[in-house]
Amino acid sequence: MRFRKFLNPYRTRGSSFREYTYFIGGARMDTFELFNNGKLVLPEKEAGFAEIGWSKHPTFKGVELKHIITAKDTEGKFSYHLVRIAPDCSIGNHTHETQLETHEVIKGSGKCVNAGSTIPYEPGTISIMQAGVPHEVDAGSEGLYLFAKFMPALC
Repeated sequence: MRFRKFLNPYRTRGSSFREYTYFIGGARMDTFELFNNGKLVLPEKEAGFAEIGWSKHPTFKGVELKHIITAKDTEGKFSYHLVRIAPDCSIGNHTHETQLETHEVIKGSGKCVNAGSTIPYEPGTISIMQAGVPHEVDAGSEGLYLFAKFMPALC
């Protein structure tokens, strides 16, 4: 499969991060879509992300997760999730008592309140929430797409 990469001239206002648009087999895909349709490759298996369904968050409206790597894949050591938050929706204030959580923002914009500090979320931002620390994430008007990783595994 061949792909070409082009700088996306329609990046978020005020953003210094350059978002790229990829053309794969003639189809246009941004970074989020590349991962949404990507694959996990392990020595013993390969799994396409397109076959993994989106799960609605049990508490927060407008939040969906795609469980890419789960506790059963890592003997409980970590889990890896693709998260999409609808425009102007939020993952409200909450705490993971036993898990360290990281976020890697891949598309959209918003903010994270982490241990009382507000962090602007835009593509290229990475944030770490220590276990036991309250945090919340608010998507902007474009929505927000990120990877969330938990150590030990969330599910």
